[in-house]
Amino acid sequence: MKSAEEVLGDLAQRSNVSLHSDSGLVGAVATAAAEDDEERAKKQAEEKGTKDEDGVLRRKPELQPIPVRGDGSVQLTSWDVLHVLGRAIALSRRGAARGLAEHWGALKYSQALTGDTGSFMKLSAEGKVTADYYKVIQSSELGVGFALALARRVLAQRHPDRVVSIVPADTALRAGWALTSREKGPRQNYRYRPQFFAELWRPGAPSLVLPIACKGNHSNAAYSHGQLASASAHVEAVHIGPWNETPALVFSTELPLEGHVAVHALCAGGSGGWLGRDHAKGGGLDVKLRDENHFPQIQLPANGDEAPVSVPGFHVTRERYEWFGQVLARTAAAGLTAFAGNGLEATAQYLTERQGRKHFTGFAHAATGSVQDADHTLLGIRFIGTDHVFRLNGTRVEAFSGVAKDLLHLLAEGRVEQSRREIYERRSAWPSKSWDDLWDGPVSVHPDGTVLAMRLLP
Repeated sequence: MKSAEEVLGDLAQRSNVSLHSDSGLVGAVATAAAEDDEERAKKQAEEKGTKDEDGVLRRKPELQPIPVRGDGSVQLTSWDVLHVLGRAIALSRRGAARGLAEHWGALKYSQALTGDTGSFMKLSAEGKVTADYYKVIQSSELGVGFALALARRVLAQRHPDRVVSIVPADTALRAGWALTSREKGPRQNYRYRPQFFAELWRPGAPSLVLPIACKGNHSNAAYSHGQLASASAHVEAVHIGPWNETPALVFSTELPLEGHVAVHALCAGGSGGWLGRDHAKGGGLDVKLRDENHFPQIQLPANGDEAPVSVPGFHVTRERYEWFGQVLARTAAAGLTAFAGNGLEATAQYLTERQGRKHFTGFAHAATGSVQDADHTLLGIRFIGTDHVFRLNGTRVEAFSGVAKDLLHLLAEGRVEQSRREIYERRSAWPSKSWDDLWDGPVSVHPDGTVLAMRLLP
């Protein structure tokens, strides 16, 4: 067993992650999708006695390789992957207690990965033991961490004039649609939807929004092909703008027990996804929102004189652009404040009732509440957030998550517009070091002003 000091050093160590995206992968995923469709058709025929053409699963058409720089590998630290995962699950409401800092769930993978600058990242001995018992959970959550880390990197390179915000899709969609039978509003029994949205934004300009679906496995490349075929159905469930023009990203992370981590990824192109502002009437990003009740359907283009046809899904049409832009910005703000601890109900103000506002207000069980009461200067920047003390291989350690002090104060006051202007101006100025000597531990700072750090305690 490694000492806690060695574990912290490993977390800050940069290593290579393989990104696989080429024409061969496109063909393999198309084959996997065709085989899955054939199996579905056989099953439907057996159950209904006839082949049901309407039962064919809708998938994103014409997936393409993602243009990548260099040799197809990206350098990351495992601590950065955990930072991305923590940010992704901050609003997930997986915990049983209100106010529970959901993002601390990422810390259970502090010893799951290993690698150095001369090798590719892989599961550690600890990670392999965990995989034996919790394969599905581990591969799913680490798959999210790797996929979103690479999505942020690829999109930032492609759009250097924009900030990339990752927003949980279920939370965002709930502002306009009922997703389960427990929620008020019209709904359809359609279970496919993306896990996240990537919003590429610049103050005063329309945002580009891409649905993202990410999966993970402990098997092999062939299994990833099937996962990508499934992921293409999830991103197909949301259309922003014209029919069939919404760009999207799909990922499957292969975490084999023997061998290195490989992220298989494809994209869908299209001229849609832009949240134009020509129908703006909502009053800006600082205005509180209420739940809307849109019918969950995607309107297909009319075919001559035939009656319009719709299919189940979520359609952000032109008249909803401004509203959906507000939803994404305010949901992203809620994710920032939740990651820093739910002090002064800063998170609740950004969420509608269906999005989970009540989860961040009122009673919190003892010893589970997350409060913005920790204040640290890391890599020369002052952050405010929350901390978590636990034992790592018998040694007491402190984990800290927070947001730059000035940004958090703006968010606590409900000033999303100003906080975005500040984030945009500083998007290239945040430190990239993975270790702070004064803090004496691994540190990860993201362009959204968040930080995740850990150190030994005396």
